[in-house]
Amino acid sequence: MLASAVGFIVANIIFSIVSLIFFFGMLSSMISGFDKNTFVLKNNSVLHLRLEGLIQERVNEDAPFLMLVGNGQIQNLGLNDVVSAIRKAKTNDKIKGIYIESKMFSASSATLEAIRNELNDFKESGKFIVAYADNYLQDGYYVASVADRLAVNPIGSLDLHGLTSMPLFYKDALSKLGVEVQVFKVGSFKSAVEPFIDEKMSDANREQTTSLLNDIWGKLKEDIASGRNLSAADIDSAANQMPLLKDPDFLIANHLADTLLYETEMKAYLRQLLNVSEEEEIASATVEDMKSVRPAAKKKSKKRIALLYADGEIYSGSGSYGIQDRFFVSQIEALRKDDDVKAVVFRVNSPGGSAYASEQIWKALSDLKAQKPVVVSMGDMAASGGYYISCNANRIVAEPTSITGSIGIFGLIPNLQGTAKKLGIATDVVKTNDFGDFGDLSRPMRKEEKDLLQKNVEQGYDLFVTRCAEGRNMPKDSILHYAEGRVWSGSQAKKIGLVDELGGIHDAIVIAAELADLADDYAVYEYPKMRSFIEELLDPQKEKLALKALKEYVGEDFATLMQIKKLKNQDFVQARLPFEFNIK
Repeated sequence: MLASAVGFIVANIIFSIVSLIFFFGMLSSMISGFDKNTFVLKNNSVLHLRLEGLIQERVNEDAPFLMLVGNGQIQNLGLNDVVSAIRKAKTNDKIKGIYIESKMFSASSATLEAIRNELNDFKESGKFIVAYADNYLQDGYYVASVADRLAVNPIGSLDLHGLTSMPLFYKDALSKLGVEVQVFKVGSFKSAVEPFIDEKMSDANREQTTSLLNDIWGKLKEDIASGRNLSAADIDSAANQMPLLKDPDFLIANHLADTLLYETEMKAYLRQLLNVSEEEEIASATVEDMKSVRPAAKKKSKKRIALLYADGEIYSGSGSYGIQDRFFVSQIEALRKDDDVKAVVFRVNSPGGSAYASEQIWKALSDLKAQKPVVVSMGDMAASGGYYISCNANRIVAEPTSITGSIGIFGLIPNLQGTAKKLGIATDVVKTNDFGDFGDLSRPMRKEEKDLLQKNVEQGYDLFVTRCAEGRNMPKDSILHYAEGRVWSGSQAKKIGLVDELGGIHDAIVIAAELADLADDYAVYEYPKMRSFIEELLDPQKEKLALKALKEYVGEDFATLMQIKKLKNQDFVQARLPFEFNIK
């Protein structure tokens, strides 16, 4: 009932703002269309890598326009665009180096690692990389540590603190609303249910989280240490002294930064590197600008490697928001039937979701694999249902800090009897058969219902493990040993056989080309096609456009209401990570 109320509020908010969004959006789009000029890259330029906003797998081509219907302040970046810009800059003679400017931005460890690896590769060109920030966040500092020279504002700061996981727990909040969550699961490490039934992490969850954080932090600090010519112990020592609250001279003394410069002084240093006078403007290109710059050699082969992005939670449905099974099955079927597509790289970035939907996508990929090679590239995470849809690929490639595994499923059914009593609502039932009212949320489940659902969850878990064992060509007992819902980093997963190689998207593409015997004769095409603003606006699941407004209406109860809404909209049986892994 509360979930329905939330949906009603969201729908009304959307109805009130959509017409204005549509009108001003169309107006802005037409104006920008008349005023849009193709970017021309100048000689003696720098790639201005401005790290700001949220870095996602891909962003809509209308991203600058979409900002206008929000706050219009920060443009999010697509990882694919960032990587492409760095690669173009490496081979383009007009670009002499990269200027990293770190602002307020957010990205996962695997995304950061992918960008940093590309920057490391860029250095092979002999061109310079310099970095500057008024205040470095840890994510930005990790990327910037690859620079030849790293500067910070004389009154700036550097946040280096390690990693922390702080999951949220809703048990008491739900109890105050009269909600009891009935849980069915397999696997002692399957911690996705804990926020609804506990007030703290279980011992098993604490164990896996500790192992995961230590492994990811180990990789991050080793990379930072390598970039700064320090040891991993030096980085730990600095992090334990909280450099955020230290005088900037501390950063120089401990070799965390090379110099203290104001932004104007940093620009003067850039002019020296480019050998231009103080009066000359620094020629630069942003990631957005680089989209219109042609690569050194664009492949024109008719042989294609399809790069299929699967980003978000897994749902049962036919829309293109998140990973909806019927939509993705149709995409996979189209690639299977396309004779020009010789191999598929399946880019998975998902915490999982519906177990039923995961099985449908698994089947479609199995049919595809029977005709052409399928290589999975894991992004930030490919866990639980995300691993389910990955496990049957010919090869699996993950970043060392990708989050994967979590082989297990669970079921959640809320009992809103207490909520109904608080609201003065009563229900009654007339039925012809014993289980006619199964799924009635206004009462607790009966024992025979619980037994049946638990058995169903156990059968789903057995099927999940079977799929993994067959896909990885491993004994079922071996998969069971690494299952139980436990989460692993990419590097840990490689050691135990859940992934084959460590690397990024381009490593996966090279492997796919080898499996398809394509040598260098292929072109890469991205799927599915990115949707326009109008398509996004008219999406049946456009509730996300109004979530910010809703949050302002309900205040601190927003998180709890969203969890109730998720329970309502999702399938009973889930293969997914915790709702909020919340690593900082």
